[in-house]
Amino acid sequence: MHNLAESAEHWVSPFPVVFFGVIAMVLFAILGFVTWSYRDVSNRREHQSNNTKANH
Repeated sequence: MHNLAESAEHWVSPFPVVFFGVIAMVLFAILGFVTWSYRDVSNRREHQSNNTKANH
């Protein structure tokens, strides 16, 4: 019967371990770009933002 530690010793990475970090950085960069692309979305319609400010 194999335990978890023995099976972890025999696991072979499909690519070098450094690429796990590279993949993580690329994913974070993509998610950051998506978040950045939504900046100032609420102020795109000037007439709506003026009406909203006047009502408050």
